[in-house]
Amino acid sequence: MTPLATLRHALLLMLVVRMETINAFVPIQLTTRLSSSRTAIFAEKSLTLYGSQGSRSPLVNWAAYELGLDITMGDLSRNPHPFGQIPCLEHYKEDSKDPTMVFESGAILLYLDALSDKSSNKGEIYSWVSWANASLDPICFLETPNGKVYDTGLKDVKNPKIYKLNQLLEERSFLLGDEISVADVAVASYLLYVVQFFPDVDLSTWPSMVQYMKRCASREEYGMAFGSRVQEFLLDKLDKMGSDRKEKLFGMF
Repeated sequence: MTPLATLRHALLLMLVVRMETINAFVPIQLTTRLSSSRTAIFAEKSLTLYGSQGSRSPLVNWAAYELGLDITMGDLSRNPHPFGQIPCLEHYKEDSKDPTMVFESGAILLYLDALSDKSSNKGEIYSWVSWANASLDPICFLETPNGKVYDTGLKDVKNPKIYKLNQLLEERSFLLGDEISVADVAVASYLLYVVQFFPDVDLSTWPSMVQYMKRCASREEYGMAFGSRVQEFLLDKLDKMGSDRKEKLFGMF
């Protein structure tokens, strides 16, 4: 083989190796970057929620329905949450190739509310959503030192925070007045979860709060998010609050 032929052969071999190396990385690139076709899809469906019916994800759907926002449910195998938890939201914006990721249900609620022009009392909404997560959640769900839920603190008929909440709801239909808001989604979701998961809870000590829970649970948007079976179950239990009914819809705790 002449020196020129040897050189050509070496160059051809280098080109083949280079092409094979590039092709080897194509699948990885496709799974981490948006292709043009996916960009078109997310231009139409810019809000993607990763969650499931058996988690806190439905409260995010409820908020979206109330705010008039369209959300697409994402493939859980592609959940971008850094700790693999749900719910997690991705927002694909027209002016950015990379999505904004939001996790923790309270943070997602506030993010969705900020996208909407329906509410003007942002400060009050932020306060109630924060209160729901920081104060109401630990009352609703009592945990062992290792984090296992074993009971609900709503059985304590002398709880001062629940007493005050009931008192506030004597004067208004919803937390901010006559119209439902993301604040109600945050607070009512926790209260309704308690009735859903603890069959022996009796909230008749808090009549205004019970009526408030019924108003929230009876909304069409709530039924769309949580399902008609859950909605009917909760409304039935709330109507009969104080009876000896021990039926349980789910066995989470």
